Amino acid sequence: MASDEGTTRIDSWIWSVRLTKTRSLAAAACRAGHVRVNGERVKPAHGVHNGDEVRLRHAGRERIVVVARQVRKRVGAAVAAECYVDNSPPEPPRAEVAVIAHRDRGTGRPTKRERREIDELRGR
Repeated sequence: MASDEGTTRIDSWIWSVRLTKTRSLAAAACRAGHVRVNGERVKPAHGVHNGDEVRLRHAGRERIVVVARQVRKRVGAAVAAECYVDNSPPEPPRAEVAVIAHRDRGTGRPTKRERREIDELRGR
């Protein structure tokens, strides 16, 4: 389950500590250049050691973690949280739900004036 010696593949480690949902997503992120270890872009088979800084750009957010422990197999969320130190910036607050233009059913197509108002609401 856990190993403190040698190295672990970066795609396997990212998946094991639950930073990505699947190992194939972790490997795809590495191939796309979204994963950096100690400032360098890496391939999926790159080895990761204790103390390495891993930067992962995923789901519109950058995660910055320091490897505290190596794992080769996926572990529970509580154990996964102990395997790294999270130095990521705080997640930005969610934007409030925008007002969506709503038309009553059966009123037909919007007029040109109504379309302009709808576009203005949407910020176009």
